[in-house]
Order: sequence, then C-alpha cells, then structure tokens
Amino acid sequence: MRITSHRVRVATLPTRVVLIGRLVAFGLIFAVLQFWWEALRGSAIERVIIGDITVRPAAFLLNALWGGVRVDAVGFSLMAEGSGITVRNGCEGLEALFLLAAGLAVAPIPWVSRFLGLLIGIPIVYLINQLRIVGLFLAYRADPSMFDSLHATIAPITIVLAVVGYYYVWLAKSRPVPPTA
Repeated sequence: MRITSHRVRVATLPTRVVLIGRLVAFGLIFAVLQFWWEALRGSAIERVIIGDITVRPAAFLLNALWGGVRVDAVGFSLMAEGSGITVRNGCEGLEALFLLAAGLAVAPIPWVSRFLGLLIGIPIVYLINQLRIVGLFLAYRADPSMFDSLHATIAPITIVLAVVGYYYVWLAKSRPVPPTA
C-alpha cells in the first residue's frame, strides 16, 4: 500500500507543478498586458482604442438601434441631449481580452488552437463590450441610479462569465496537448 500511495504522489507531482506553472504564467502574462495598457494612458493608441474603436461604434449602434435621441461620439464620451457617459481606460474591454489571451497562452492545447481561439475571441469580446456600453448608456438615460450597480458589478461579472464560457467551450473543442511529464 505504501508503494501504491508513493506512486500516486510521484505521478501527480508533475501535474501539480505544471498546473502551478500555468497559473503563474497566466498571472504574469495578464499583468504584463495590464501594465502595458496602463503605460499607454494619454497616448494616441489609447485615443484610437477608446475614442475611435470603442466610442464611435457605440454611438453608431445607439443611433441605428435607438431612434429616440441622436447620440454623438465626442472624444471618449457618448453624448445625447440631456446627458451622456464617458468611456474611460478600463471600460473599453481590454481587461477581458487580456484574461482570454493569458488563458489561451497557457492552455494545454496546440498553438494553432490558441491562436485561432484568440482570433475568434477578439470580436466576441469586442461585441460583448459594445453591448455593455450601449446597455450602460441606455440604463443611465432611463434611470441614472441603476448605472452604478450595472457599471461596477453586474456588467463586469457578465463580461468575465462570457469570456470564461467562451474559453471553456474553446478548450472543450480543442484537442489537448499530451502532458510531457
């Protein structure tokens, strides 16, 4: 019995080490991406990502889907008669994309699957975040008291759950790489 127990420990030790290594790598990759994005505050890249890639399409969606009031993209803000919201660094959806990228980078699947998972995941995360911004704008217009709980709790949890769901489905459909240890 001791030998069997010892063999089980030896067999699971590399698996634990690999799992811990993947977890540490995930954290480092996510942190590097976050620090990189933070370093770009106030830059032309931030203005393009938030103003041009995030806010302008959200204004377009609002005008196309909601004909009540004209919505204009003004810098980082969605403005309409009477009120508007500002999309700040952290609201453009990159954190969710960084979670997905870090998760796929350490996933036990072939590199081609990781790349394709990210390539398909980018527009999914983008679309989910655009819908979040549109929803927050409409919620703020309807009842400003709803905005804080939606913005601070419900919407971020929803995005993370959507990214985790996509990640889970992608891993389940991808062929795992056999362990080396």
